[in-house]
Amino acid sequence: MALADEEPMTSQMTSSPKSPTDGPVADRTTGGAARTRLKRPGLAALATLTVVAAVAGAAPGAGAASAASTPGKPQIKLIAASNSVTLTRSEWAEGVFLQLGTYVSVDNAPLEFQVTRKSYKDPVVAKQILRDGKTTRTKTLPAGTVDDFSGLAGFLEISIKDASGAEVVKSEGNFCPNNASGRIRPDAPSTNHYPQSCSTNPWTLGSVWGVEKGWATNTTTWDYDKPVDLPVGEYTAQVGVAKKYRDLFGIPDDRPTVAVTVRDEPTDGGEGLATSKSSSSTAHHGGHGGHGGGHAAQSAPAADPSAANHHYGPRGADAPTPPELPQALIDRGTANHLGDGPGHTDGSRIAPALKANSKRPTGKAGVAASVPKPDLRSLPAWDIAITDGEDGDVAGKDYLAFSANVWNAGPAPLVVDGFRKPGADLMDAYQYFYDADGKQIGYTPTGTMEWDPREGHEHWHFTDFASYRLLSADQTKEVRSGKEAFCLANTDAIDYTVKNANWHPENTDLSTACGSQDAISVREVLDVGSGDTYTQYRPGQSFEITDLPNGTYYIQVIANPENRLQETNHKNNIALRKVVLGGTPGARTVQVPPHDLINAP
Repeated sequence: MALADEEPMTSQMTSSPKSPTDGPVADRTTGGAARTRLKRPGLAALATLTVVAAVAGAAPGAGAASAASTPGKPQIKLIAASNSVTLTRSEWAEGVFLQLGTYVSVDNAPLEFQVTRKSYKDPVVAKQILRDGKTTRTKTLPAGTVDDFSGLAGFLEISIKDASGAEVVKSEGNFCPNNASGRIRPDAPSTNHYPQSCSTNPWTLGSVWGVEKGWATNTTTWDYDKPVDLPVGEYTAQVGVAKKYRDLFGIPDDRPTVAVTVRDEPTDGGEGLATSKSSSSTAHHGGHGGHGGGHAAQSAPAADPSAANHHYGPRGADAPTPPELPQALIDRGTANHLGDGPGHTDGSRIAPALKANSKRPTGKAGVAASVPKPDLRSLPAWDIAITDGEDGDVAGKDYLAFSANVWNAGPAPLVVDGFRKPGADLMDAYQYFYDADGKQIGYTPTGTMEWDPREGHEHWHFTDFASYRLLSADQTKEVRSGKEAFCLANTDAIDYTVKNANWHPENTDLSTACGSQDAISVREVLDVGSGDTYTQYRPGQSFEITDLPNGTYYIQVIANPENRLQETNHKNNIALRKVVLGGTPGARTVQVPPHDLINAP
């Protein structure tokens, strides 16, 4: 298998070297109160990255590309951080997750891909970007290498044998180049400018994947719906790269072998999904409730009798999401905290608080038509299910719950500051505008911010950012959702190939993005290329359908419904998703037809 014919780079990528977020892929439940877990890409723990450096060579320059290397072509190898790991068998998962500590190392040139689709009617296409000084070339990857935006499909081959030599696990794994990574030699670039995760939001339009020259990326992927049922004992794991990718990228057929010890979860609730026997540090195991649509946050919560009743997913409770933060940044103690309040993170990092201007804007409000502005766009609803009164709804009634996202196609970020008068219940909100150098050149009043005291919110919401309506089949009648106000955060990477896309948005952490009850001012930002997902698990994220007749309806998501925010385009603010209601009161059902090529009910 070989790369497709080489193509000249017809235009420069417009994205700036900044960062990600990743979105959810949702399973559907129909009927009853049961709700589904959301599947996410796994971002593996960084605890063993120092071991990777030792494997690659400790001396300055060790592992550097040879002089005979082809300029602009990455040298790719599969390496293991350690000869042995210990995996903890989790009671709540009834198995283990294969955090084997293998990495894809890259040298001589970055490994970079641009992954796009023209529309939801078109398949996903991946192109490798080859940079040699001032020359940039692209090569389209063959069909079958990408199915979505979560990574290269079927990249890894994993075989696990028990102590007798019998093979007990044989599986394939995708490879996300944006997974947790670290340097393999001290003279490698000190900063990774690529995004930090691969998007699994079903509506993603464009992604950038990459591994810096002299860096290695963890190959661990996580699917909390599919733990591996390995009993306590000793095993041998062998990991390799599938032949089609070895041929495609010129990767040696190295197959690291790792000794695996599976142990029971400590009875004292101790930490650790996986530990390296050559290191005293352990991977973390303290759950975080996520806000974001696609960010992997922390690891699964410790065993808890109530774990089976928890709701998982972005803006949900106790989301068992993959460990990927450096050990120093782990926030423990929030495993049983509901919602997206203090201490919760989307997983890309624990973000610093965004600081609003210290004073209200002065001077005449307004901004020139030529000033860059955001472009807010709605995505069709997904993760659609019937529920019966959980999370703030009325018990005994039927609800149609859903997830929704509004994103910013740029070319400018949406920046909204809220200012509170002493003793006031509302903040006055203002939209700010900036030139190419980051200098503020205008502002406009844009409504208010309100404190939402409901459990699972407990932060400041910008009013009238979006609106949800359930329309009749002829789209003439509607049921309006009570959800009208939002805390803005960059939860999902929707399209990082648009002009001025920020690959490393700051406010991905709701605990800092949305302010505390006693805040005097708040800044909320939706950056270029990112979207803000609210899932079905948040209060107000549903329609009450108890007395609605069975039949066809449309979930309508409207961005900027009152046009209070200034945008470049107001004509792309509405998205529709068809649903078909059935069943009887107390046992309602919902069918969600595919939307073009997207089958994400």
